[in-house]
Amino acid sequence: MAPDTKDSAQQTHAHAAGHPGGHAGEHPGSKLQGHPHGKGGPPAAIDDEGTPACRLIAWEVTRSCNLACVHCRAEAHMEPYPGELSTEECKALIDTFPQVGDPIIIFTGGEPLLREDIFELVSYANNKGLRCVMAPNGTLITPENARQIRESGIQRCSISIDGPNAASHDPFRGGEGAFDAALRGIQYLKDAGMEFQINTTVTRNNMHNFKEIFHLAEDLGAAAWHIFMLVPTGRAASIREEVIGAEEYEQVLNWFYDFRKTTKMHLKATCAPHYYRIMRQRASEEGVSVSRENFGMDAMTRGCLGGTGFCFISHTGQVQPCGYLDLDCGQIKETPFPEIWKNSVPFKKFRNPKDYEGKCGPCEFHRVCGGCRARAQTMRGNYMAEEPLCSYTPKKLRHDSE
Repeated sequence: MAPDTKDSAQQTHAHAAGHPGGHAGEHPGSKLQGHPHGKGGPPAAIDDEGTPACRLIAWEVTRSCNLACVHCRAEAHMEPYPGELSTEECKALIDTFPQVGDPIIIFTGGEPLLREDIFELVSYANNKGLRCVMAPNGTLITPENARQIRESGIQRCSISIDGPNAASHDPFRGGEGAFDAALRGIQYLKDAGMEFQINTTVTRNNMHNFKEIFHLAEDLGAAAWHIFMLVPTGRAASIREEVIGAEEYEQVLNWFYDFRKTTKMHLKATCAPHYYRIMRQRASEEGVSVSRENFGMDAMTRGCLGGTGFCFISHTGQVQPCGYLDLDCGQIKETPFPEIWKNSVPFKKFRNPKDYEGKCGPCEFHRVCGGCRARAQTMRGNYMAEEPLCSYTPKKLRHDSE
C-alpha cells in the first residue's frame, strides 16, 4: 500500500498510500511520470545506461503496529523490531533519495506513528525538498499528532477503510473498535487541515459494499478513493479464499472504469495492473483518447511499477520491488540505495520485457500493465511468470494459435 501531493491534487494519482501490508503505505501520493502521450511505460532515464527515475518510495520506517490486519506483513507489536534503522541511518538514507530522481516518500509501516522520531524524519526529508506522504491506520491519530503530521511536511495521509461499518471493517483489521477509531482519527486530520484519502482492499467479502464504502469516503470529505486488489502473501496467504478470480477481477475493474465517470472524486485502482489494459480497451470502444485530459495521471503511468518507478524499503533497510514481494534486491546497510536502484538484478529484469515469461512478455499491453509480480511469485512460485489472475489472451498468441 499512497496519497496524492497537494501540488498535483487535481488529477494526479497516488500509487497506494498506506498500502495494506506495507506495500507502499497504500501510496498516498504520486506524481508518477510515465511515457509521454499517455502510452505508459517507464519514466525518463536518470543516466546514460537508461536507468529509470524512481518516482515513489514506500518506506516501512517501522514494522511495529497496534493492529494485526489479516492481509498485512506487520502485526500487533508495539515495540521496535530488532534491526530497525536508527535515526542516523534513516537520515543517511534520505540523503540518497534525490540521487535516484525526485521520488515521493511514503512513510508507512506497520504504524509509522509508533516510531518516536517519525516527525524528525519527515521534517528532514521535507527540508531536502522531497514530497512526503504518510500511511497511518488512523487509530492512533490525536489532535496533537494530527497537527504534527501537517507541520512536519506531510502532504496527504491515507487511511484504510475496508467496510462501511465496524462489523465489516474491524474483523479484517484485527481489532475491535478499529473502525470507530479510524473515523475519529480522520476527523482529527480534518480539524488540523490535513488532506486524506481512503483506501479499500478488495475481497470477496466486501465487493458488494463498494458503493457504500465510496459514499462513506465521499461523506467524510476524502480527496480520493483507492481500491487495492488483494495479494495473497504473508498472513494474507491464509485467506486465499478472499482473493477474487480472474473473471471477477475483470468485472470489478470494468465496474470501476464505469463508476469513475459518476464522481469528481479521484479514484484509482492499485495492485491492479490489468486496469491499464481495460482502460485502453474501453476507451477505444468509446472513441475516447487515453490522454491526461481524459484520464489524469492514469494515462501517464503503468500498472506494476515495482523496480521501474517504485520500490519498497523495509524497516531493516532491505530493498524490495514492493511490500508484497519479499524479494531481497539489496540491503542499504551494505550497498548505497542508488546503486541498488540501478543495478539490482530483479529490477533489471522488471525493466526488460524479454525477461517476462508466459503471456505477459508478448502482450501488446505489456508497457502499460506488466502483471503483478507479487501474485506471480505467490501463486506460481516465479516472480517473472505471467500474471495468474489475468484472463486476457494477447493478440500475438491468438494469431499463433490460429
